[in-house]
Amino acid sequence: MTARRPRIAVDLLYFTGKRGGTETYARALLPRLAALRPDVELVGLTNTTADPAIREWFPGTTRPLRVDGLNRPLWAAAEVLLVQRAARRAGADLVWCPANFGPRSTGVPTVVTVHDVIADDFPNPEVSRITQAITSWLIRRAARSARLVVTGSDDAAASITRVLGVPASTIRVAPHGTKGLASAHATGDELAQLGIDDARPLVLSTGNRMPHKNFVTLLRALAAIPADRRPQLAVTGSHGADPLAPVVAELGLDQDVHLLGWVTAPQLDALFESAAVYVCPSLAEGFGLPVVDAMAHGCAVLASGIGALREVGGDAARYYGDPLDHEALARELLDMLDHPQERAEQVRRGRARAAQFTWDRSAELTAQALDEALAGAA
Repeated sequence: MTARRPRIAVDLLYFTGKRGGTETYARALLPRLAALRPDVELVGLTNTTADPAIREWFPGTTRPLRVDGLNRPLWAAAEVLLVQRAARRAGADLVWCPANFGPRSTGVPTVVTVHDVIADDFPNPEVSRITQAITSWLIRRAARSARLVVTGSDDAAASITRVLGVPASTIRVAPHGTKGLASAHATGDELAQLGIDDARPLVLSTGNRMPHKNFVTLLRALAAIPADRRPQLAVTGSHGADPLAPVVAELGLDQDVHLLGWVTAPQLDALFESAAVYVCPSLAEGFGLPVVDAMAHGCAVLASGIGALREVGGDAARYYGDPLDHEALARELLDMLDHPQERAEQVRRGRARAAQFTWDRSAELTAQALDEALAGAA
């Protein structure tokens, strides 16, 4: 009799197509995991909102649960009440949760990817305390009961132990990847469509508008640069009315800042390839994927001096120390813009650094963690 293939249920209840980095992570890893472990069967546990889109790329079968992925309270309840039950019905040997949240392991063992614990360190003032408490409880509950926790950096691993109380012995580090070294293909037309003047130096920053992204410090730094030497700044990554717009107006930067919202992948490529400097002023990060993407595109990087960004950027990025020091950020940014030869050398080092971070390597390390958890479940 032929032995049944190991079966992993992948918790994709969170997937909506609009959640940025965690969805990029899942879409990059899952096809590679399937190729690396063809003897493992993958079953996606999805929501009814996103299931049709997920089926187009997921390397296995999907089982939609009767949950609206855009309804956060319903989705949170489903993590607690439905995922383990669905995994048992699917005959899963293991549940992998790739986006922080997951069920408490009660029957089917779990592996949880915890990208960061930023919500605990930097609560979002726009989110109610009750919602924040539930979110923290869900992550803590899933991580503590998991057979293994996967994360993207040593700095994130230390934070997970400090904040969530997860033993370091159960954490596996699998650095994220980038889509690869890019060749320039940005055109003036693409930039013009975004309102970018290609005759003026461009600085780029990306990310959601959560407090830890620290975009207000970046805007203050831009305002501190004399108007005749000030570059233009493009900031992507928001949905709807941008909360940075009032700050831009208050600082008198309406002619200098482009709040672009959610851009397409080709548009983002064009911005990376056209920018003189990519700035990451974050107060906290679990990894810092845009830093790697910027280096891969040949864009010089200026980042705050936090642990995860230094771990990722190494000697290929430039740092300005205290993330809240807008004057230091302004000085470093202006110095980079004023010295193109030094910036070119940084770009060279950045391309070499980015080549060390691949989704293939991330997938292999993640596959090893899943293998380990499956072996322990046997």
